Amino acid sequence: MKFKSIEFKDDQLILIDQRKLPDKEENFICKDYKDVEYAIREMVVRGAPAIGSVAAYGVALSAIDKPLEDEFYKRCEFIRQSRPTAVNLFWAVNRMLEVMEVDKEINYHKLKAEADKIYVEDIKTNKKMAQIGNEIIEENSTILTHCNTGALATVAYGTALGVIREAHYTGKNIFVYADETRPRLQGARLTAWELVKEGIPSTLIADNVAATLIRDKKIDVILVGADRIATNGDTANKIGTFMLSALAKVYDVPFYIVAPVTTIDFDIKTGDEIEIEERSALEVLKVRDAQIAPLEMNVYNPAFDVTPHENITGIITDKGIIYPPFNDNIMKIKE
Repeated sequence: MKFKSIEFKDDQLILIDQRKLPDKEENFICKDYKDVEYAIREMVVRGAPAIGSVAAYGVALSAIDKPLEDEFYKRCEFIRQSRPTAVNLFWAVNRMLEVMEVDKEINYHKLKAEADKIYVEDIKTNKKMAQIGNEIIEENSTILTHCNTGALATVAYGTALGVIREAHYTGKNIFVYADETRPRLQGARLTAWELVKEGIPSTLIADNVAATLIRDKKIDVILVGADRIATNGDTANKIGTFMLSALAKVYDVPFYIVAPVTTIDFDIKTGDEIEIEERSALEVLKVRDAQIAPLEMNVYNPAFDVTPHENITGIITDKGIIYPPFNDNIMKIKE
């Protein structure tokens, strides 16, 4: 990898500020848990695995000044409330709290050590998923991907983009189409930035070009990430994913989710139970500081949509590829 999206050094969390890419490569420094909450909420960092790792370090930073137990729990809950959809956020905070509850003390060094474990595990998990996912990528494949699922969305390597990296590194002569991903343009700003840095042959497209490429049989496989997966396989991911899955089903294009097992919410049965975050109207009315619509216009801006399990070919995880029937096979992964 040519960059680090997340680094913890000298009791500070250092993040690439993804709001500034691709024109500026600047770091955002989190000195305390409030900075971490802000970084997650304002999308300095985004992507479910990355949010999980950052939240874990946020819990550690919550303990650095040795707060009383009630205050510590309030700080952890503050971090938990930063965004509602990505289950890795809640998984990471809960795992950190388990460490504290086992020791019956608020110990910064032990919590930081656990956050380090989550960090290292994420790198290994992504590499494992990439190797597993690469098995379904054929030579000379043209791949469509949506949003950003690379090293910026994880600790390193990536989920769906990790599979793409692995296919490229193993000489499969792939080609990638990256959706721009309105309204925050994570595909244009972030995925394109990663693809260029890695030298992966690729083309950026407006979101509404994808249907034409799929219809014209120019896409061999679609790979996307996930923010939360229900036990029936329904998957919440960046808005626009459902649309791609529906087109893929009509035109018989394989459609794969790539996500670690930690993104599966074993407590929910269907996508109907997933809370979908709705974000500011300004994300649609403006592109950064440039106004593109009347500010008085009403806006509906869900950050995610839910792809029904019947549109999904398979879910590539660090424990293997899950195929239908998802209800049965996802629970086998838990076991």
